[in-house]
Formats: sequence, C-alpha cells, structure tokens
Amino acid sequence: MHTEFPTQPSYRSQREQFLAVATAAGATLSEYPHPLKGPFGEDLSTDVAVLGDPAAKRLLIALSGTHGVEGYYGSGCQIKWLQEMGKRSLPADVAVVMIHSINPWGMAWLRRVNEDNIDLNRNHLNFDGPLPDNQAYDALHEIYACSQLQGPERDRADALLDEQVRQHGWPAVMSIVEGGQHRHPDGLFYGGLAPSWSNRTLHQIIQKHVSHADVALCFDLHTGAGEYGHPMLLTITQTAYPARADAQAIYGPWLYTLQTGAQTLSETGVAATATGYTSQALIDALPQVRLMPFVIECGTYPGADVHRHLRDDHWLHLHGNPSDAVGRDIKLNLLEQFYPADSDWQAMVWLRTWQIWERALSALPTIRT
Repeated sequence: MHTEFPTQPSYRSQREQFLAVATAAGATLSEYPHPLKGPFGEDLSTDVAVLGDPAAKRLLIALSGTHGVEGYYGSGCQIKWLQEMGKRSLPADVAVVMIHSINPWGMAWLRRVNEDNIDLNRNHLNFDGPLPDNQAYDALHEIYACSQLQGPERDRADALLDEQVRQHGWPAVMSIVEGGQHRHPDGLFYGGLAPSWSNRTLHQIIQKHVSHADVALCFDLHTGAGEYGHPMLLTITQTAYPARADAQAIYGPWLYTLQTGAQTLSETGVAATATGYTSQALIDALPQVRLMPFVIECGTYPGADVHRHLRDDHWLHLHGNPSDAVGRDIKLNLLEQFYPADSDWQAMVWLRTWQIWERALSALPTIRT
C-alpha cells in the first residue's frame, strides 16, 4: 500500500544503528517488544544495552524517546556515545545502561504521545488513588477536539485560544493545558486511566537492570522547551530527594532544580504544574538506590509555534490520515519542531549532552552511599 509517511529519519534505522554500535561495544542487549507495528509494518521494541558489568553497583542511565518524536535527539546521542565508549574502559564497579526508545510507537509514528494518545510524563501515577483533577482544562478542550485542520471550526478554536491568552497570558494558559488531564482521551496532554505499555515496560527494565545498584544517575532526554539550541540540565521531582545535594555538587550552577506543583510556574518552558513525571516514578520505584534523576531538555522553537504543530498532529490522528500528503507535511513540520534539521543545532545538543555524561561518569566512583 502506497504511503506518503516520511522515511527519514526513521525509527527502524535508529534502532538498527543503536543495536549495531551496542554490539560492537560489547554491550549486553535486552529486547522488550511492543505489541503494535510502525507506519511501514516494522516491528517496534524498547531495547536496553548495558555496557560494563551488569552487576555493577554504580550506574549511568540514559533514557530516550519518552516523548516519541523527541527520541531522535536522544537516540542519536546514545549511538554516538556508545561508539566512543566501545574504545574505552569504564571505571571500576561502574556500568552504563542505555534505554533506547521507551515509547517506540511514538518515535516510529512521529508523535509526542503514545499509541493511546497518552503523554508518558503525565502517566506515572498511582492509579489506585484519586487522579489529578485539572478542571480548568475542560473549558479549553474544544480547542483541541476541533475536527477541521482549516475552516470555520478551526477558526473558532483559534479565536478561543487567542482570547484565553489575551485574558490570562500564554504562561497561565499553558500551565493549564500542559498540566495534564485524565478526563478527555481525545485531548492534549492526556495522562490516561492506567499505566501505559511504556510505563509498565520501564518498571520491568529498572527492576531488572537498576534495582541492584547503590548509586544511579539517570538522564531522561527531551527536546522542545527552552531557547533554541540551548540544552538545559534539570532535575524535576514533586519533592526534594535524598541525593539532590549530590546532584547539585556534581553540576553546580548548570543544574536547574524544579519541584512541580499545582501553582508552580517555571521560566524554563517545562510544565511545572504537571504530575506523573518519569523522574518521580524512578525515585518512588527505587527507594533503596541513591538515585539522581536528571532531564536534559534541548530548546527548539518558540512555545506558540511548537504548540500549533502539536495541535495539527493531534488533529491528524483524530480526524486525518498520517499516510497521505497532508499527513506528511504535518509530520515533517512536527519533526522539525522537536528535532531541527539545522546541523549546528544537532552538533550543539550532542556536545552538551556529551559533557554532561562525561562529568557524570567521572563523578560516579566518588559518590558516597
């Protein structure tokens, strides 16, 4: 069947490169198959490469693809660093754990969300208790349920968004929209009603590959928020965690500490009102590990531009066809928002990510338990 879906970059190519360099570096590989297929019928999987002794007590963990389409940055950095690390020796009792594409469906289909329209960084919650109740989103939902890409209905939706921004300001409106919601499966920043496949798989991975550790530094790799070409190093949790002072000592003023909450705003562009972040889930799942959860967030385009393209892609999967010519244009535009084709941007984010990982690798042997 003919499809206009973009072929480059592709999830399949990134996965093949990752597996090849991990094998060449001597890493131990584990595969976690996803039940669905990619846009070309390709198999999907989250893959884990452990470089060094799998029983090592000090771990550097890199996690790519939480937000699907953002995974091309993360995957590229994982591939480059594995190529380097295959030529070097790790410090004693230190291993590197590379988790490649935890949201393989989103990465393959060039979506920020997963196969259920779930934002994984709103999905790591205790679903046995009451879920966050973002009632303010209800008044905005019609903006995102719009059935037209162009036309009078889209014009009304745009006008409603513009009026909300005029009355309350862009940061306040986005704090509502991006805060996450659990009542509208066809809405933006949907957190789901149960743990997603990626959520469950991540917990399997950390129990198998991380739970034995004494110390772990984990880097969740993202793009989209912040100034163009500027990679921010953050630690994002709901409360302070035991190893936060260690994290601050390693990175000093480079590290931006963000504690999320219902009334919290942040100048970083990261949604500070949201709950369900991967970072907090790691802290909660590994209380016996001296864990430092980091986020590397690489800035791209202005927030309003990114948001507009997210809306278009949201429309595409609700009402359009990702495999036709309109779908192709929407996908390429969304890809550019989260993985700019600019070679200087790509070089800058790789350099900064390399610096962050190299500092972590140097610090790991010295952290007290």
